Order: sequence, then C-alpha cells, then structure tokens
Amino acid sequence: MSAVLLGLATALTAVVLLLLVPVMVLFVQVVLAAGDRPAADLPARRPRLAVLVPAHNEAAGIAASLATVTAQLDPGDRVLVVADNCSDDTAQVAAAAGAQVAVRTDARLRGKGYALAFGVERLADDPPEVVLIIDADCAVQRGAVDRLARECLAQQRPVQALYLMQSPPGAGLRTRIAEFAWVVKNQVRPLGWYRAGWPCQLMGTGMAFPWRLIRSAPLASGHLVEDLQLGLDLAAAGSPPVFAPEACVTSVFPEQAAGLAAQRTRWEHGHLGVIATQAPRLLGLALTRGRVGLGAMVLDLCVPPLAALVLLLSGALALGALLALLGGHAVPLALAAAGVALLSVAVLLAWAGHARRIVSLRELLGVPLYVLGKLPIYARLFGHRQVEWVRTKRDDKPR
Repeated sequence: MSAVLLGLATALTAVVLLLLVPVMVLFVQVVLAAGDRPAADLPARRPRLAVLVPAHNEAAGIAASLATVTAQLDPGDRVLVVADNCSDDTAQVAAAAGAQVAVRTDARLRGKGYALAFGVERLADDPPEVVLIIDADCAVQRGAVDRLARECLAQQRPVQALYLMQSPPGAGLRTRIAEFAWVVKNQVRPLGWYRAGWPCQLMGTGMAFPWRLIRSAPLASGHLVEDLQLGLDLAAAGSPPVFAPEACVTSVFPEQAAGLAAQRTRWEHGHLGVIATQAPRLLGLALTRGRVGLGAMVLDLCVPPLAALVLLLSGALALGALLALLGGHAVPLALAAAGVALLSVAVLLAWAGHARRIVSLRELLGVPLYVLGKLPIYARLFGHRQVEWVRTKRDDKPR
C-alpha cells in the first residue's frame, strides 16, 4: 500500500510541477504589466489601408460597427465586408453604410478563416499596404485605425490592438467576472509581455497585417480559434505579432445565456486544443533556433483559461491533501498550496491594477461559482468536444 501511495504522490508531484509553470508565467506577466514602456515612435506617413470585415448574419449591428471604422479612414482607404453565408440583410446594410461588399456562399467550408481568405483574394485586385481585420460586432475606438496602420508600416509585422469584451448594462455577476477574466487574458498578460519586449497572441479582431504577410498567410480554415493559430503560424515563420495597447477595439458579451455559453465553449475548447497540439512543436522550434520571442509566445499559450487553471489546481490540492492524510506524503500538497497562493496573488494584483471598475473585491468571492459554472464546458472535452466553428448567437437587437 505504501508503494502505491508513493507512486501516486510522485505522479501528482509531476503534475503539480507542470501546473506551476503557467501559474508562474501568469504571475510574471501581471507584475510586468504594472511597469512602464514608452510608446513606439511611428512613421510620419500613414500607409494606404483596407479594412476587412468578415460578417455572418450581422445585420442588426454592423452599421454601428462600420460607423466607428469609416470615421477614421483617409482618402484612398476602403472597407470590404465579406457577407459570409448570410441568411439576413447583412450585405444590404453594409452597402448602405458605405462599405464595399463581397458575398460568399459555401455551406461546406464555413468559418471566419474562409471568409478572410475570400476577402484577401478580392483585395488582391488593388492591394493596399496594410490590411486591418475588424469583426462585424466591434467598435473601433478613436485613433485605433491610425495607430495600427502606422505601427504595422513601421514594424512590418502583424500588430494586435487591445481587444476588450464588455458586459452589457445590468449584467449579472457571472458575466462581469467573465469580463474580468477577459481583461486578464487580453490586456494584463499581453501588456506584461509587451513591456518585456516580447510578442503577443492574435485576438481575432483589431489586427493589422502588412500586405505581403496577409497575402500568403494560411487563412482558409474552420479552426475554432483561427486567430490564435494564425498568430502562432506567423510567429513560427519569423513574424511574431506586436501588441499595440494604445489602440483599442471593444465588443459586448451576448446577453443570451445560450450565446454566451456557445462563445465560451468555442474559445476554451479551441485554446486547450491548440495547447495540446501546438505547444510542444513550437517550444522545440524556439529552443533549437534560439528564438526568445517565440518561446515567450509559447509560454503565454500554455496559460490555460483562468477557470481551467483554478479547477486543475483545486483538484491537485484536494488529492494532495488526501495523500498527505493517507500516507504522509506532503510534497504534492505543499506544491499545490503554493500554486493556489501564487495564483490568488496574481489575480488580486490584476484586479487591483486593471479591474476595480468591473467587480468589487467582495464580488471576487463569487469566482468559485463562476469556475463551477465552467464544469459542463470542460466535461464536454471528453465526450462532446466542439470541433467545428459555430457563430455565437447574439441578441436580436442593435448594440
């Protein structure tokens, strides 16, 4: 019996040590995010640009989104909306809002990646210097288009804006905690790596690409998180994305519970799948070629969604406590407790620096309920894992 317990303790120790890696990465990112780094100098010339907007059944809100884009365009710039497999009036509404429209119909090849590839082909007739990708449900904050375009021209690499998801008015605590988790993922963590001089992941919208890169990028896929995969592919090819925190793009969480659940399932299943399939290969590439930036991206990739990390550490803590009671093997328990403590400090620091307006300190006590609410999403990984792209069901009213 003691040999069995020792074996279990050894295995659990190895698992906890693996879990400590993303916890430490997150902690370092949060600490670095509190520092400072001057904004990069931008070229005086603004490049000629095209804004590419993939849209699937977005008639209810696309006009408002396009208005935030067109107000920031210069003469010679253009907006191309790809109305992809739409069954509503997305194309007509976009055209009335002043955008060029390309209609794509292919029920077999579905997903944002296919729409983007279709749009890039249309742009090839008169290629711009820089292509911006903006989702049809987003608001582009003032100055973001100019900032992204000029920085992309200067860097000649993909540039990612700060992309924030916000709670709708009157949202409940679970949605506001989800907003806080989004701030940690899309603002705090990339800001930490930015201040260290390292690249970030692509976030799906608010992205700028030099034409030479987007023209040959592997866009056409139905991947659940095509943006994340695209950023990793470009980084592996030598063009890791640059974070531009001064440029901001926002969207709103769906009010409908079904839409929010579908959105979370797609993001989290896709992210966990990319960790499992891409992290070992890319880490090996970073190590063998001495590419520090790519290595930093892989470490960031390996930080799972906060809820998943909390669940894994909590499970390890419970198992460690059981082993300590049964056989006196305290090492796994001590390591798991250290991981929980470090994660808690990181979350509190992130909240104090960036999310006081979203949830109060007292409301953070609701995090365990938020985490438990994710259990059905993670349970489906083992039986009904989402493998196809599915559009998030939004509210049937303008934003």
